[in-house]
Amino acid sequence: MTGILITTLAERPELADRLWDMKDSWPEFAQHDALAWLLYPRMVAELPRYVLVATDGDAVVARGFSVPFARHAPGREGPLPPQGWDRILMWAFSDLRRGTAPDTVSAIEITVATDRQGEGLSGRMLAAMRDNARSLGFTEVVAPVRPSGKPAEPDTPIREYAYRTRADGLPYDPWLRVHVRAGGVIDSVAPLSMTITGSLPQWREWTGLPFDTPGPVHVPGALAPVHCAPQEGYAVYVEPNVWVRHALTG
Repeated sequence: MTGILITTLAERPELADRLWDMKDSWPEFAQHDALAWLLYPRMVAELPRYVLVATDGDAVVARGFSVPFARHAPGREGPLPPQGWDRILMWAFSDLRRGTAPDTVSAIEITVATDRQGEGLSGRMLAAMRDNARSLGFTEVVAPVRPSGKPAEPDTPIREYAYRTRADGLPYDPWLRVHVRAGGVIDSVAPLSMTITGSLPQWREWTGLPFDTPGPVHVPGALAPVHCAPQEGYAVYVEPNVWVRHALTG
C-alpha cells in the first residue's frame, strides 16, 4: 500500500465533498441515526483537523472521524459513559460551543472502502488517528468500538462478546484485535452507544423485512436485535459498543 496517503481534512479541504464517494459496509439503517445527520456535517466544517482521509491516487479509500472533548470536566468523572458514541458527540459539541478546553480525543468512525478491506488499511487509519491526536497535544484516545464480528452473534450479550479471547490471548473480534495490537486496552462496554428509532414503514424500507411481529427482530448488520412494537407503530435499535482506551506515549 505504498500509494496510500493519509491526511487530515484540514490539510486537504478539497476532499470534504468526497468523503462518502467510496462504497462502504455500513447497513442502511445506520444512515438514519439522528445525531449523525446533525453532527457529521459539523465535524467536517468545524473539526477538520480531526477528520482523516486516505487516498490512493485520486480515489478515497478510507475515512476516519474523531472529536476532542473534556473527559475530565466536572460531572464526567468515573467510567466512560454507557451511552458511548451518542454521549461523546453530545459532549464534544457542547464543549465546542461553551469554549471548554478538551483533554481527550474520541474516535467516532473508521471506515474502509469495501473493495479495499483485508489490506490492513483499518490498522493504518487507527495508527494515523493516534498519531494525529498526539500531534495535537493529547495523551489519550478513547474509542466506542463497533465490533465487526458482532452482527454474526446478535443475541450474544455484549459483555460476554467484548472479553472473549483467542488462544493467543488477543480479542476474538477482528476489529477489537486491531485496537489491542495497536496498544489499546478494553475498558468497558457501552450498552447504549447508539439509538436509532423509526416508524415501521421506515424500518421496512431500510431492511426489506416485514416488521409486523412484536419483539426482537434480527436485522443484517445489526449488533443486537431491533425491538419491534407493531401496536405502537415503531421500532427501536439500541447498539452496544465496546470502550477501548489508547494511551499515547512517545
